[in-house]
Amino acid sequence: MLRVRDIMSTDVVTVGPQTTIREAMELLTQRHMSGAPVVSGDVLVGVVTASDLMAFAATNPGVPTEREMHDEWIEWGAPSVADEVEQEAEASGAYFSDLWDDAGADVSERLTEVAAPEWNSLEEHDVSEVMTRAPLTTIEPDESAESAAELMRLNAIHRVLVTEGDRIVGVVSSLDIARAAAEHRFQTRTYVFNPETGFDAR
Repeated sequence: MLRVRDIMSTDVVTVGPQTTIREAMELLTQRHMSGAPVVSGDVLVGVVTASDLMAFAATNPGVPTEREMHDEWIEWGAPSVADEVEQEAEASGAYFSDLWDDAGADVSERLTEVAAPEWNSLEEHDVSEVMTRAPLTTIEPDESAESAAELMRLNAIHRVLVTEGDRIVGVVSSLDIARAAAEHRFQTRTYVFNPETGFDAR
């Protein structure tokens, strides 16, 4: 039987609950990872994904660029009180649309600028605020590789954390399963007893 420990990866990149959102995003970006286990000491306490981090970052309000005065304002002066009252009568949605119309790029583009105010905000929050906590989908190293594949199928996921107790010891992915299948490591043998030659493998 091909076991999970035979095909799993043991080089697991983890983050801690107190890792800042910014640090976690930088780590996943640098390592080209879609997520990472969250470990406190030796204990697995959760999982954080790139989607979790981006969803949190997207909730941060955009920092508007400094708006230049309109030419007509320069020529005629600032809007009058009457103009402001008329504008307040408009739908609030239109107001905010106009206010933030040139607030800058979307969240993914703003976050590429490491000196942007969003980065400072992300340093004030940590992984514990966005991670998925227990119960997590895990498997033990002595389980069969077929069991890992079935677990992925049932949960529509591409990787499973391998644990012994509360301690993470590896990760097995759909790529590990596919590689083992391509190498015929799942092949089973049938043994037939032949009175003349003994057991033959087929």
